[in-house]
Amino acid sequence: MTDVRAASVVVLYHSGYGHTEAIAKSVAKGAESVGNVTVTQIKADNENLDWESLAAADAIVFGSPTYMGSVSAQFKGFMDASSKVWAAMGWKDKLAGGFTVSASQSGDKLNTLIQLSVFAAQHGMQWVSTGTLPGNNNSQGSVEDVNRLGSTLGLMAQANADQGADVAPPATDHRTAELFGARIAEAAKRWNSIG
Repeated sequence: MTDVRAASVVVLYHSGYGHTEAIAKSVAKGAESVGNVTVTQIKADNENLDWESLAAADAIVFGSPTYMGSVSAQFKGFMDASSKVWAAMGWKDKLAGGFTVSASQSGDKLNTLIQLSVFAAQHGMQWVSTGTLPGNNNSQGSVEDVNRLGSTLGLMAQANADQGADVAPPATDHRTAELFGARIAEAAKRWNSIG
């Protein structure tokens, strides 16, 4: 039997130094690896934001660097600008997920993911977790493990502050991002089949 379900996924992000954009591309790559899925990448700080693609999406993946324990000011600007969509419940029942990058192993990234998930909940969206067991958490583990930072609410990646986006975050964070993107795309297709 042929799978005819289709889905559209938008990866919407802000990136200050290129690291978050690099992870956004890996999330998009993972989503694109799922058949019958259309993926659009949108920069949250674009003055001419593509609100039509967001309205048409089945799933929106929000991404922001963690600055001072929170989303970036530019991403917060997007959040505030979405208030007209919120007032009309324009994204109600769309799927949502989130990712963040900071230089530190923790860097209070969990707070950013909580902020993104609350934002999605305010819009009436359904949140998708990583669905991945934590890696690098026992004597047999390593920094090469998928989900090496052990996040479940959303995707966490880490990029050394003195390295460019061409080498940081490391390959394992990109592999984790691809798995996360694929999970969201598959979830969107399942969600469409019951809608």
